[in-house]
Amino acid sequence: MNRRIRAPAGTPRSAAGFQTLGGWIFRVARLDFTVFEDARAERTGTAGAILIVLSASVVAGLGSWIWAMQHDDFRGLDPAPVFLKTVIAGGLLQTLVWLLWVYMAHWVLVRLFGAQVVFQELVRCMGVAFTPIFLSLFVGIAPLAVPFGVFSLGLTFLTTNIAIEQATGVTPREATFANLAGFGAFLVFMGALANVAEAGTFGGLAPGLLFFSLDL
Repeated sequence: MNRRIRAPAGTPRSAAGFQTLGGWIFRVARLDFTVFEDARAERTGTAGAILIVLSASVVAGLGSWIWAMQHDDFRGLDPAPVFLKTVIAGGLLQTLVWLLWVYMAHWVLVRLFGAQVVFQELVRCMGVAFTPIFLSLFVGIAPLAVPFGVFSLGLTFLTTNIAIEQATGVTPREATFANLAGFGAFLVFMGALANVAEAGTFGGLAPGLLFFSLDL
């Protein structure tokens, strides 16, 4: 099977700082997908990529918290428990479940397709590709909560797909198959968490669109 030959990961002079992370986020926002190759090569950027996922998840939680505070069922209730569930707990748990997404994609690429993929490199690339989840903040606009939520998740799937393909050298079919496996696991686990410790009649330990429980 012919595969694109990737350039070897470089040796950075210093750890990826906030300026680098901000630059990665900005480049994804303007659809500059060469950022994934740069993230792959930045060996000290793994923690920073995970920080992007955590930050985006917390922002998504803020969106669902703002939405909840506008709903009739939450009027007069203490907003603190909902904040703790969807923003704090939801943001942390989504970051952990996202790691499962990356692991599943890596497993499929290595075990099923025989690709040579370094897990930490995939973490960096898919972490940067998680940037569109920041758009889940707009779930707080109640009449447009579902469209913004679906858009942010759909766009994230597309960017992670591109990240896998460009940063690993696999074919589009292989990248899509691996990403679907990870994304499916991500949705199942986050959907389950939305039904744990529900806030009122709504979701529980999940941020953004995934805050809404499956029995709505």
